[in-house]
Amino acid sequence: MTGLLAIAVLAALALLLVLYPLLRRPAESAQRERDDDLARDLLEEKITLYRAIKELEWDRQAGHLTEPDYAELRARYEARAAAVLKRLDELGVAAPPPAPEPRREPVAVSTPVPWSRRPAALVLGGLALVGFGLALGVLIVRFTQPDPMAGTPMPGSRPLAGMPMPGIPQAPTEGSPRPIPVEMLEGMLSAAHTSLDEGRYQEAIAAYKAVLARDPQNANAITHLGVILAIAGHADAALEAFDKALAIDPDYAHALWDKAKLLAEQKQDPEGAVAVWERFVKVVPPGQDRDRALALIKEAKARLPSPKAAKP
Repeated sequence: MTGLLAIAVLAALALLLVLYPLLRRPAESAQRERDDDLARDLLEEKITLYRAIKELEWDRQAGHLTEPDYAELRARYEARAAAVLKRLDELGVAAPPPAPEPRREPVAVSTPVPWSRRPAALVLGGLALVGFGLALGVLIVRFTQPDPMAGTPMPGSRPLAGMPMPGIPQAPTEGSPRPIPVEMLEGMLSAAHTSLDEGRYQEAIAAYKAVLARDPQNANAITHLGVILAIAGHADAALEAFDKALAIDPDYAHALWDKAKLLAEQKQDPEGAVAVWERFVKVVPPGQDRDRALALIKEAKARLPSPKAAKP
């Protein structure tokens, strides 16, 4: 019994020596991985910003943007690009790659792992230690027990049979290329909303189209293009834009509100407006917008023709 206990202790120590280097992950390595991920995101955003600036140049040459609108929109993109470059400098990124590279490339140029730290060498060394421990355990049993030939199986056979082989963790699989960062899309939408609010419709249209070129299913940009169409008097085209946005997001409150307003004011369809406003009331939280929609529903219903009395 004493010999088996000694064998088990030695085997456990050997396994600990094998598994510890494999499972240990230094904190600095994890921080370096996070910095590499952030640097990749920033490099992708920088490339996208440069492409957006080039598209602005094409729109200006095509006559879609006036010089003041072009200068203002370009200044916003360049300001964001400057912030990205500053952050890249802080991370120590010397220069971006000529094109987005697969995320496995940095691993290929990393410092080679010494042969003594490779998993195969560690496993073989661990097995050698286990064998040494078993041999030592056999010697202990042979010299401490009075009758080693008492009919029990040779010590060391069962511990080896039941011992799990140490596994090597699989490397995480690389996903598809990252999409454009959400922060950048939000910045582009914010610039487009500002242009729309200030009445610079051509600049707003160009900005919303730039968003849709990168995110064709962006209900926000589609809805605001519908708002511009409604302002220009193209009610049918605006209604089509609102319906497209709602097909993407049926509960998008902005599209519901603008569609109901267009039906009530331009299409003179109070019944249709009431149906859309009632949907709006269901999806928005209590507040001024919901109270205003309830008041407009009441006004629109007052304009509806009274139903005819049913004949007996």
